[in-house]
Amino acid sequence: MNRLGGRLLRRSHVQSHPRLLGAVAVAIIVYFLLSGRTKTATRFLIAFGGDDFVDNFSKLDDSSNYLDASHLMGDVELDERVEVVRRFSRFYTRKIGVLHEGLLGSSLSLTEGRVLYELAQREPATATALAHELGLDSGYLSRILNGFGKRGLIEKRASESDGRQIILALTAEGREMFAAIDARSHDEIAAMLRELNGADQARLVAAFETVERLLGGGRKPGEPSYILRPHQPGDMGWVIHRHGVLYAEEYGLDETFEALVARVAATFIDNFDVRRERCWIAERDGEIVGSVLLVKDSDEIAKLRLLYVEPEARGLAIGRRLVGECIGFARRAGYRKITLWTNDVLVSARRIYQAAGFHLVREEPHRSFGRDLVGQYWELPLVPH
Repeated sequence: MNRLGGRLLRRSHVQSHPRLLGAVAVAIIVYFLLSGRTKTATRFLIAFGGDDFVDNFSKLDDSSNYLDASHLMGDVELDERVEVVRRFSRFYTRKIGVLHEGLLGSSLSLTEGRVLYELAQREPATATALAHELGLDSGYLSRILNGFGKRGLIEKRASESDGRQIILALTAEGREMFAAIDARSHDEIAAMLRELNGADQARLVAAFETVERLLGGGRKPGEPSYILRPHQPGDMGWVIHRHGVLYAEEYGLDETFEALVARVAATFIDNFDVRRERCWIAERDGEIVGSVLLVKDSDEIAKLRLLYVEPEARGLAIGRRLVGECIGFARRAGYRKITLWTNDVLVSARRIYQAAGFHLVREEPHRSFGRDLVGQYWELPLVPH
């Protein structure tokens, strides 16, 4: 009705006949009143002359009140869009279960769960950083953190660099609670996605990415976008192929390196543990531009494997984000350390590892993949010793 009314008010023969224009406006207002939308009806009434509208609608002229009507139609369309967003918000909160008394079967509220998530992601953290990231009132956050402390979920210590700052870290109990909540969240979202076919899953993820980009401030003009997603059938074959091609072109490695990558990928697929292992595929404009695996080496140690980024996508910080995803997931899964093996010729990758906090444990020369190399073993402890 709003759009129809707008079109009627804009037609030239309506605008040229003030009485007809007024009659159309009356019809629109009556429609809104009968449908219970009194606020919108009142706004139309004000736009067309206030309390004297009924007596004076024949005096409406094209130069003034029609402009008000056009502006009002824009407001009405905005109201409709607001209702669409609110309706979706009600639908989605019900769909993902945030209206339940406890978050995902836990004793935590939604806000408490979000704080726990941030602590798991950025451990160690400060209350100041958490409040800034989440937009929470410092007093409210302080009460949440005090509650965590009483339940044994976090531990606090003074910062060595700034005595005024308190460093927060999850305890073993806190990490265990988060791992359980995170696993339930993953399983519930996975179950929801399994109701859709692959194409619809991709459309849904793309829509979420669009919402995040638009409401999160957007990206810089001309900046390429990409998404991270779990692996799908066919992805591993492509990852193996691109490793073989790129490492031959850039580092002179022969086909035995591709064979190694194939064995790693096959082992991952054959023994995939959804709770403690992950693959991230970076996709840009429908094309795979990077990937990484995090695999279980033992109950306490995870191994980062097969990190790669396509040449045309380098410079977008995809490699850094892939490594960051590995670290965050490893913490949530309860691992105490991440290890990786690489070679000295992979300079860019080594810089990413070093920036993420990994440290070189040892080196050993070897001849593999058709050339002389220096193998390097890197580690990242995830909890203080």
